[in-house]
Amino acid sequence: MTITGTFPAEWQPQMRGRSLTEGEIHVWAALLEQPALSASQMLRVLSSHERARAARFHFPRDRHRYIIAHGFLRAILGQYLSIDPVDAPLRYLPSGKPVLAPECSDDQLQFNLSHSHELALCAVGRGRRLGIDVEYIRAEVAEGGIAERFFASREVAALRALPRSRQAEAFFACWTLKEAYLKARGAGLRIPLNQFEVVAVPGQSAALLLDETDPQAASRWSLHTLDIGEGYAAALAVEGQGWRLRRWLWTG
Repeated sequence: MTITGTFPAEWQPQMRGRSLTEGEIHVWAALLEQPALSASQMLRVLSSHERARAARFHFPRDRHRYIIAHGFLRAILGQYLSIDPVDAPLRYLPSGKPVLAPECSDDQLQFNLSHSHELALCAVGRGRRLGIDVEYIRAEVAEGGIAERFFASREVAALRALPRSRQAEAFFACWTLKEAYLKARGAGLRIPLNQFEVVAVPGQSAALLLDETDPQAASRWSLHTLDIGEGYAAALAVEGQGWRLRRWLWTG
């Protein structure tokens, strides 16, 4: 995958000074192995906490991808907050999730970051909780009985009813929808994956069917699958209805 080649046409090249209008959700995509991106350059915009976290990765490839992904996040936040990326007021929850520091709470900016393999995605909105997840598709994971262990029974039945050639794609579509929803809720793994159900069948619109922990959740949350090209699955969960999605490619 290249940043200009295999992304679907709805992903637009980066626009400097892009504003976030009312009711819009922006999703940014960045490749973590772009030749033009230097980990040493990106490292300079990271906080001491982020640099220390990067240093703990054993493999250089994983360290490089972490640095680029979090430099990418800072660059995106800097654009919306009109500040230098190095000054993006990030702090990290015990779970490792980055959030804006309390002094930015009046801005109502909401964001979420996910990265897998060579791709990072960042979702940004205002006044709505949101979550995003991206996963590199690995057929051996989809065939490993994980769905039967963790998914709701109707999700498993829908998955196994598909031709085997489509089950890996459908498994990761379901997985990313569930992860995006949990991230938007801020629930982590406190809500078991089999206590809520999503529609994740290829060709059907994604949706939250029910959540046993919140009877009103299905009417309060919107789920959306993201087409980011071959080899990956991605999904977005957003609080409320009636929002507009814009997709952008980040080039550094």
